[in-house]
Amino acid sequence: MANDWIVDVLSDLKKFAAENGLVGLAGQLDEAVLIAACEISSCEAKGQELAGWEVGRTGKTDRRIAAR
Repeated sequence: MANDWIVDVLSDLKKFAAENGLVGLAGQLDEAVLIAACEISSCEAKGQELAGWEVGRTGKTDRRIAAR
């Protein structure tokens, strides 16, 4: 994951909140961690699906796109 750093930051904030009695904030940050992880993996999967080339090579197309 290229953007997984945001999950680490949110996790650190959640830990700080929990350790300092900020229970509501810790709960919200827990949800934010899950949402961020899901969205990041979804965006990266979509990017890989739409990529129809290989780095360093030319002439390869994605058949799903070329068939249209």
